[in-house]
Amino acid sequence: MKNILVLGGTRFFGRKLVETLLEDGHHVTIITRGKLGNPFGKKVEHLIADRTDKTALAKLVEGRFFDIVYDNICYSPNEASAFCELFNDKIGKLVCTSTLSTYNSDGKVKLETDFDPYHYEIRMGNSTDFSYGEGKRQAEAVFFQRGNFPVVAVRFPIVMGTDDYTRRLHFHIERTANEEPIKFVNMEAEMSFIHATEAAQFLKWVGMTAVEGPFNATANGKISLAELMHLVESATGKSAKIVFEGPDDIYSPYAISQSWYMSNDKATEKGFHFTNLHNWLNPLVEEIAGRKE
Repeated sequence: MKNILVLGGTRFFGRKLVETLLEDGHHVTIITRGKLGNPFGKKVEHLIADRTDKTALAKLVEGRFFDIVYDNICYSPNEASAFCELFNDKIGKLVCTSTLSTYNSDGKVKLETDFDPYHYEIRMGNSTDFSYGEGKRQAEAVFFQRGNFPVVAVRFPIVMGTDDYTRRLHFHIERTANEEPIKFVNMEAEMSFIHATEAAQFLKWVGMTAVEGPFNATANGKISLAELMHLVESATGKSAKIVFEGPDDIYSPYAISQSWYMSNDKATEKGFHFTNLHNWLNPLVEEIAGRKE
């Protein structure tokens, strides 16, 4: 049994991660701001603090050692630096959730070597000082360069699931069902995705396995936006109203101009077996569509 701390463990794939850790018999502590409650009850130790309040956070974890920390909610170098100051010499391993957005969208398959956090110039700031992708790049750089613990940065593409609070896939299904326009840029652009359950399984795997460094984690395969919308049309029984002009609020959350996808070869070679995107994507679309009244 390991002593594990999870930051960002009460919803979506973070919640699924905690559930699978509990199923395996680990002692799990979660730290939240207390706004979403504790869905696990007495199964976890629940500490309430804002991660940006270093003094309060330090008091909560004073004198404690965690075998693994999962940080799903670090978005800036300032947050990463505060984490290192607090947890250096106090944890066995950090698994931080990162993103495909650390890579430029240039139509080429993305490898871990396309972004090197070990030598990236650090510029301190809060999440509001950077784009989402740059904030994650900076956070990775701080962890790898200033943490004195093993680090794994898991770079996810867009994570899908019925309980996705961002509702990005839901957006396409609902607007198609309601015969409302969706704005795109390039329907032939291809993307990679991962299911929330698999994301949680991968996070657990890298935590328990003797691996370090950046890892891409994505289902096998990719899909064009045109193909994705065909699945949506089939599930809803409606023709999508695809447009290329219009207000920003009808922009697809997937509206990219060039293909943007990653290779999972590194993780596969280390022994993780990924699902095939085309085995679960259509059933997921149909499940979400079926939940509409």
